[in-house]
Amino acid sequence: MKNKLRSSFNSRQYMLSSDFEVFYYSDKNFKTLHPHAHDYYECYLFLEGDVTMEIFKKNSSDSENSPKKNSPEAAAAAETYKMTPGDLMIVPPGVKHHAIMHESEQNYRRFVFWISRDCCNSLLSESVDYMYLMQKAEAFHKYIYHLAPSQFHLVESKFLRLLEEISQNRYGADTFQHICLCDLILTINRIIYDEDHSHTGSDELSLFQSIISYVEENLEDQLSLDDIAGKFFVSKYYVAHLFKDTLGVSLHQYIIKKRLSECRDAITSGEPITSAYERFGFRDYSSFFKSFKKEYGMSPKEYQSIYRQS
Repeated sequence: MKNKLRSSFNSRQYMLSSDFEVFYYSDKNFKTLHPHAHDYYECYLFLEGDVTMEIFKKNSSDSENSPKKNSPEAAAAAETYKMTPGDLMIVPPGVKHHAIMHESEQNYRRFVFWISRDCCNSLLSESVDYMYLMQKAEAFHKYIYHLAPSQFHLVESKFLRLLEEISQNRYGADTFQHICLCDLILTINRIIYDEDHSHTGSDELSLFQSIISYVEENLEDQLSLDDIAGKFFVSKYYVAHLFKDTLGVSLHQYIIKKRLSECRDAITSGEPITSAYERFGFRDYSSFFKSFKKEYGMSPKEYQSIYRQS
């Protein structure tokens, strides 16, 4: 099946599609390309070959004054990885990289997957789960992972399924290609996420408890995901996943619930409703009213009235 789905390699480093492109390459006498960067994400699954991947620190060689290739300065600005079968690489936009071929007589096989920023943003609007690995690559500059044999074969099967669907012209092709695309991305994200969270350490628990305490002590102040991540010097995506995994709700939802609880206590203690919702960060009465009624099943005035009567 793989030979039927094989792509002829060309040195094009730009996308023709506005969404995604996927390739299966099998080459001999591969010529090393110059370091290059894309304006899209690249996902690469290494299968076979005598290859070293060189990845440059972002923007380290983008200017005319940057070190020349092979100089000591350039070497210090790059990281090299001797690729082994099952290595998975994710490279964000703007990160220079290239594969260095050592033994050209050896077969060089790999899957390559390109996906545009717009396509990623569309998937992100559906669920943050699609973007865990890509966001992690941008936030922490970790680009290469090694998959265990079972994980490798699972991801390989998802690549082949997507390639097979693209190669055919069957009923519902666009819809089914989207399903295969989502399946591939989610499978990769789930594998890496599970590996990252196989041992939830005490540091993670301590961070979560610290954030909880900070939120509860500052409910009257502006509390955004960006602000809190900056306060604790961690990625906002890490904080988002930490809350979703631990509590089952987003950080924003948790903050709203805590603010509603404080407002409820305030108005039942005699504080005017207007004063309470403004003090705890609700922009207007309409949004406060909807959130309060959704949480407690009645309006703030009804809740206050019933509490006073009781």
